[in-house]
Amino acid sequence: MGILSGIRVLDCSIAMAGPFAAQRLGDLGADVVKVEPVNGEWQRHVAAGGARGNKVNVSFLSLNRNKRSLAIDLKAEEGRKILYDLVKTADVFLQNYRPGVARRLGVDYETLSKINPRLVYVSMSGYGESGPYMNRPGQDLILQAMSGAMLSAGRAGEPPTPSGQYLVDAITAYTAFEGTLAALFHRERTGEGQLVQVNMLDAITTIQMQELSVFTVGGKEQKRSAEPHAHVYIRSPYGAFATSDGYIVIAFPSLKKFGEIIGEPSFLDMNDEVDSWTRRDEIFAKTRERLKAKTSAEWLKLFADADIWAGPVYGYKELVEDPQIKHNGAFVEYDHPTEGHVKTPGFPIKFSKTPSKVERGAPLAGEHTREVLTEAGYDGETIDRLEKAGVIGMGGF
Repeated sequence: MGILSGIRVLDCSIAMAGPFAAQRLGDLGADVVKVEPVNGEWQRHVAAGGARGNKVNVSFLSLNRNKRSLAIDLKAEEGRKILYDLVKTADVFLQNYRPGVARRLGVDYETLSKINPRLVYVSMSGYGESGPYMNRPGQDLILQAMSGAMLSAGRAGEPPTPSGQYLVDAITAYTAFEGTLAALFHRERTGEGQLVQVNMLDAITTIQMQELSVFTVGGKEQKRSAEPHAHVYIRSPYGAFATSDGYIVIAFPSLKKFGEIIGEPSFLDMNDEVDSWTRRDEIFAKTRERLKAKTSAEWLKLFADADIWAGPVYGYKELVEDPQIKHNGAFVEYDHPTEGHVKTPGFPIKFSKTPSKVERGAPLAGEHTREVLTEAGYDGETIDRLEKAGVIGMGGF
């Protein structure tokens, strides 16, 4: 049994941040019922990176394991009634509708908390549920740009540097996951449910607590320079450098020790805490030239022996085959009824007594509608009538 066994989650979210947060709850044993439109959630029909599956595309597959699918029309009165019946015994309700949509659908916190005062209601948004930006689209790249993070790396005068991941979506999912657990803990103590609000702008701002404090408290300007430093607030050399056969990264070594190893005499008399800032571009450029002389493996061996922080630059092919990744069990593998063998990142927290596990892969749309409604007390005749009327779906999109 998982650590959240016995907790039921109604997941009404779409795209990445909400489904990812709900999947993490499912990985810990919660019964996650994905409530989606009769024709399936939007993400089912959009290919990520051009990758499509047979019935379940890769993006949806990666974000919706350990869930059951209930396909209903929330715009229909009978569809809302089904949801209200499920809310009576639910522990968590999670949604990331645009502000105002939940109220129009009749699934806002005020409505559902009257049905079940113990409900933990998690509401996710782009910018917050009030204020001048509340109706703006909460898209990952847009939030990255607004957060200031794109100007913390790269060269002055060159375009801003976006993350290679859906960074804001991911950190928002983690924030919602943490908030859900905290609210469930509060409920265990008091019996009270509550509203938990998470927004993408605050999430991406908060994880920059060091960088922003250097600016707001330390008064240091966020200034990029001529070389592509990996971070404007970390001393040189810091970044990715070409070797004779690939790339490695170097993280702010002692200049004297580093200079001795790479054969750069000008580093030997430099002061780490002075010259590494005032001569940042010079140090970066000289490091770049010296590292072309040997292979990545040769440099990494020399740096490891000298206790200098350095590492390889991987692509996904190398990451998946890395021995530490394999040792950690960082990926889970299972067989899916329509997509075949699936290998995908797993749950990163290890529990000695209640480990996470994959109970089921991502569901087809409406795959569990009959099962969930039967548990809620609906008889077969009523379920058949609702399907015929288009209120529910069991089509397996």
